[in-house]
Amino acid sequence: MLQAIELTKKYGDQVALNGLNLTIQPGEVFCLLGQNGAGKTTTINLFLGFTGASSGQALVNGILVSPDQPQTRKFLAYIPEVVMLYANLTSLENLDFFSRIAGFNYKKETLETYLLQAGLQPEAFHKRIGNYSKGMRQKVGIAIAVAKNAAVILMDEPTSGLDPKATHEFSEIVKQLSQDGRTVFMATHDIFNAVNVGTRIGIMRQGSLIHTLNAKDISANDLQKLYLETI
Repeated sequence: MLQAIELTKKYGDQVALNGLNLTIQPGEVFCLLGQNGAGKTTTINLFLGFTGASSGQALVNGILVSPDQPQTRKFLAYIPEVVMLYANLTSLENLDFFSRIAGFNYKKETLETYLLQAGLQPEAFHKRIGNYSKGMRQKVGIAIAVAKNAAVILMDEPTSGLDPKATHEFSEIVKQLSQDGRTVFMATHDIFNAVNVGTRIGIMRQGSLIHTLNAKDISANDLQKLYLETI
């Protein structure tokens, strides 16, 4: 679903991403670790087509990503660290609005089902988003991604600022997304969560992918040790 071929991004003399080669299959949860500035967000932005590559290729479902021809975005949903929603609208209203933008017109009952599947409690459906916690906003973001039928969900620091309960709930939702066949690409600092939900884990340093490993083959403690040795 996602492929990078010698993908490189430069800003002047600064190399933000250096010859990334990566293939992510349907249903995978790929967790990308690295310090701030390592190239994680740049990678996401290149797949989204928010910025163009200096060289190399980014492909989504075999289609070349281009900022000028955003046909790949129909396969994608993006959940940033802070999910941007309309604060004066309820979760139902936000979900309905963003679904319609994506070309879907759902009945109220279907919208409620998507919110329930994302882990949002029914009593919150009619409350304004401005009163939501970060974890609740993320659940609405996931509901929007599922409602627009995104095959790939890109996430940037999704567990940052979440308490342990909210992090656990989020992890269970991500596992369900994977079981449903959706691909998740997650840039994160959360080593424990990467081991818990990831299929594979990558470690970046200064724009280069240094390690790629199977999550089931490493413990959180060993991953932390490898991460600290790498950065």
